[in-house]
Amino acid sequence: MFLDVLKKIRAGIFSSHSKSTETKEINFKRLSSLLKIQIKNQAYFIKSLTHKSYIDLNSNFTKSNERLEFLGDSILGFIVAEILFEKFPDKDEGFLTKYRARIVDKPALAKAAEEMGLIEFILFDRRFVRGSSEGIKTISSDCLEALIGAIYLDSGFEDVQNFILRWIINPSFKTKEFQVDRNYKGRLLEFTHANHYSTPIYKVADESGPDHDKQFEVEVIINNEIMGKGKGHNKKSAEQEAAKSALIKIEEVNQN
Repeated sequence: MFLDVLKKIRAGIFSSHSKSTETKEINFKRLSSLLKIQIKNQAYFIKSLTHKSYIDLNSNFTKSNERLEFLGDSILGFIVAEILFEKFPDKDEGFLTKYRARIVDKPALAKAAEEMGLIEFILFDRRFVRGSSEGIKTISSDCLEALIGAIYLDSGFEDVQNFILRWIINPSFKTKEFQVDRNYKGRLLEFTHANHYSTPIYKVADESGPDHDKQFEVEVIINNEIMGKGKGHNKKSAEQEAAKSALIKIEEVNQN
């Protein structure tokens, strides 16, 4: 889905320069069917789907979806916390906090937005993405939170809860994705401390690409040995990939 969107962006399909052109791209009948709600106040949803990058393109839009994103983030966190509280009655606060964080993190929301095809409805400046799938994921995950805020304001708690269950919580439970610890740096640090290895050191080995699409290659060094390498569009993601690579290498060594 994200690759298809990138192709459309490069072909100019998402390029527009007027309010009327962009708002016509929001097919409210189709959006209503996707959300399984009756949209009463379209203004909430136009606002929720207006990324801040679009403000520079259109002077008729003065505010982005950031306020609705704030509201949606709070609603999402509460509903996920309540579901986890009920589903795992014997688990402690640490367990519930950790699993809630995984269900509502940016990668999880971007995946849900991709499954929905949400990017097709979003108003944004294609120059903000600059051919980057990471840019699309960021826009999509932020807009998903804003959309949650819009649904809550327009339809109330029950409808927004059903929406969150259908697109975010139930898929995560089905695939058990929320049980996957994607904090590879944290896991690697715990392993090194528990096994009396030196603390991992992350070093940028290479940096390439234009400013709007940087690519970083990072090495992680343990006991003066390069244990893993990773690439990413920022240092943080490259470090996580390097740590993941190191954990895989360590697991392979321990199995032999």
